[in-house]
Amino acid sequence: MALLIELAGRTFALEHDGPGRPQAADGGLILPPGRVALLHGLGDAAFYRHGYNSWSPCGWRRLSEAPLRIENPVRRVTADDDPWDDPARHHSSAVAALDGGDGNVLLLGGLGLGVPRLSADQDTLAGWYERDAQPWFTAYGPEEEVFAAYARQLADGLGSRNTRAGNVWCSWYAYYENITEQQLVKDVDTLRGLPFDVVQVDDGWEVAVGDWQPNHKFPSGMKALADRIADAGLTPGLWLAPFIALPTSDLARRRPELLLRDAYGDKVIAGHNWGTGYHALDLSTDDAREYLAELTHRVVHEWGFKYLKLDFINAGAVVGSRSDGGEREAAYRSALQLIRQVAGDDAYLLGSGAILLPSLGILDGMRSGPDVAPMWQNYASDDPSDAMARNAVVNTLHRLWQQPLAEVDPDVVYFRSRLNLLTDQQLGWLRDLADICGFRAVSDPPSWLTAAELDDLTAYLAARPEIRRLGRYRFAVGGRAVDFTPVITPAAQAYPIS
Repeated sequence: MALLIELAGRTFALEHDGPGRPQAADGGLILPPGRVALLHGLGDAAFYRHGYNSWSPCGWRRLSEAPLRIENPVRRVTADDDPWDDPARHHSSAVAALDGGDGNVLLLGGLGLGVPRLSADQDTLAGWYERDAQPWFTAYGPEEEVFAAYARQLADGLGSRNTRAGNVWCSWYAYYENITEQQLVKDVDTLRGLPFDVVQVDDGWEVAVGDWQPNHKFPSGMKALADRIADAGLTPGLWLAPFIALPTSDLARRRPELLLRDAYGDKVIAGHNWGTGYHALDLSTDDAREYLAELTHRVVHEWGFKYLKLDFINAGAVVGSRSDGGEREAAYRSALQLIRQVAGDDAYLLGSGAILLPSLGILDGMRSGPDVAPMWQNYASDDPSDAMARNAVVNTLHRLWQQPLAEVDPDVVYFRSRLNLLTDQQLGWLRDLADICGFRAVSDPPSWLTAAELDDLTAYLAARPEIRRLGRYRFAVGGRAVDFTPVITPAAQAYPIS
């Protein structure tokens, strides 16, 4: 069906193949389910690309420029939705927008599961679902207003969470996988009295990814470590990757029936890390759900970890032949709902590799970009999903509109000079962005800090500056002007700030 629609006084041509007609909604229009296309008339506009998972690149690119995407096909399997990659056309996941440069943007966003995808050229903004067609929301107007209206629609339809993590200390960027019980016990003792709320033990504690029992470096067991953290007045947190298993894990070798297969019966490679490809669970099976329920109960209720960082969870929605024939985002959401049910409403669930729409109403927080490595730019990589501080800042800035739905986690800030290649300006951007997000995490062991650095950390974590947004990349943080435009693009190439 083809018809004309009016949004904020501007007329657009709409074509859709779903039943019914557009309906007025808070801040815009609800479009019928199915495939939709808007003839936008904005010419060479800037296109907002939203990444599929936590690490997928987000940002604005002019339609006349090359699409924002991950070029490395191996990396793309991990950090984006590889089947829908397009090297020639601008494409996006869940939501897209066009900025014609007059202070208004045209937004089109999916309202349900089924892998909503979008693409655009200089004539048309189109959206479709991979499976199980759902409605769309469209709006036109000032950028903050239309994204806020879309967030309200998502909250109404899929849910939202407002639990706050507080100040988090995690082990990853100090020790990576080399953590030990002995070292973490020392760190917990030094964290006593500092303004932290959570101590999160990261990767390196487990026998193997997929085998979630403590390894030889944790001889006292994980309950003893959680008790030690709780005795220090802090919430125990733990890193898990519950939807995946390494090929060498006992789980993969002894319980292959839990693993997702492709159409040929081969085990799916859901991504690459730890020097290998890893497998995904078929979350639609009763056995996999029983496994997840047992794992969650053990970690939360037996060991005592009430803050869970659930990593690599996009693997739960990777393309494959699920045993029930169901839709992949629905399987992902159902598994997260099971974890939430078993963990309890008072457990804080942080998703990394999270997929926005099917996570809503379940996850309390979502990582908003790649890892914040203690370097600004990797001279050997221009991959927008690679672990480096600038990539994390860029992606987080473009996901701030999600704050009403769940906490936006920009990853860690640094105070240490040890093993740190970031300049004072770059450190300042990281800290200001964490304040803007309201999610502040640190990975510096207090023993690594000078007296001055420790004072700076303590003052930063204790402060609660007032935040005001002044433009796309400009903010007032505690009355101080902060401009992230130089992070995004050189001034000569910067897009107009709406």
